[in-house]
Amino acid sequence: MEIDLTTIRTVLKENRSELLGRSNVVAIGIGYKITKGAKTSTLSIVCSVVKKLPASSLSARHMVPATVNNIPTDVVETGPIRALQSHTAKYRPAPGGVSIGHRDITAGTLGCLVKKSGQIFILSNNHVLANSNEASPGDPILQPGPYDGGKYPDDHIANLEEFVPISFDEQASDCSLTRGLASLFNGIARIFGSEDRLKAVRTLAAENKVDAAIARPLNNQDVRAEILEIGTINGLAQGELGMAIKKSGRTTGLTTGEVQQVDVTVNVQYGAGRIARFSDQLLAGAMSQGGDSGSAILDNGNKLVGLLFAGSDNTTIINRIENVFSGLGLSL
Repeated sequence: MEIDLTTIRTVLKENRSELLGRSNVVAIGIGYKITKGAKTSTLSIVCSVVKKLPASSLSARHMVPATVNNIPTDVVETGPIRALQSHTAKYRPAPGGVSIGHRDITAGTLGCLVKKSGQIFILSNNHVLANSNEASPGDPILQPGPYDGGKYPDDHIANLEEFVPISFDEQASDCSLTRGLASLFNGIARIFGSEDRLKAVRTLAAENKVDAAIARPLNNQDVRAEILEIGTINGLAQGELGMAIKKSGRTTGLTTGEVQQVDVTVNVQYGAGRIARFSDQLLAGAMSQGGDSGSAILDNGNKLVGLLFAGSDNTTIINRIENVFSGLGLSL
């Protein structure tokens, strides 16, 4: 029997309160039934639940019936449904995923809380907390970051503690001075009949593994050990090819993606002609934009996988968390 929308709306209205009264159900509505992962043409009453549970763990009172007044039902797992929050606002206590930054930058993202020698620290990128090597330990960190209205001293939340220095290649291969000197000496060599020639080359800096820094909160009560729209971290995991991942960041909020490449070596532009080469990185698709730098990357089990630090319109580059923790001597 074909079910028309008017009939199903009446049935939904009559049974709305009873369905929402069942444990685990967080939303109900009308949609097409999903069977074996594919959308069908059958209209149904869709019950969204925090988590799909085996029938054996639910009493008859709280199970979603297969039909309601001969209308088929469908159960979809959505997780908790929360009010969306601004990632650029001032938070006290501040969770991961919100705006933060050294007083001399624009803004980045507070990744998460970590520990070192039993103390709690904020984890983010070097270029977010340490202004790309230009800062000094003890410098003030603002939440929100300066671009989002953060001001010193009102929004002073922490002080820079430590960072892994970034090794930059700042000598451009097309440097006119270098090419000019090479040409001069080659001309002299020709005059004296020498076959030797000089060539202008680009000197590559040492390869980096992480863009990471930590800051010490002024008061541990001003930060909290969870990530906005994600929740608490449940340990560490190694990033693997094809792994489903997610992040909560200052600019694009909660986004999801997949590890598309591992063992990545990448040249990253830091502005003003500065380039840094990073190796042993993870690469994902378009799940970030400027200002998301410093976001914690987690798998679907909320295990910490990496630290987001760079990207393009369709690419996200991630430090492996094991390299971050090793470089700074951290733990959860």
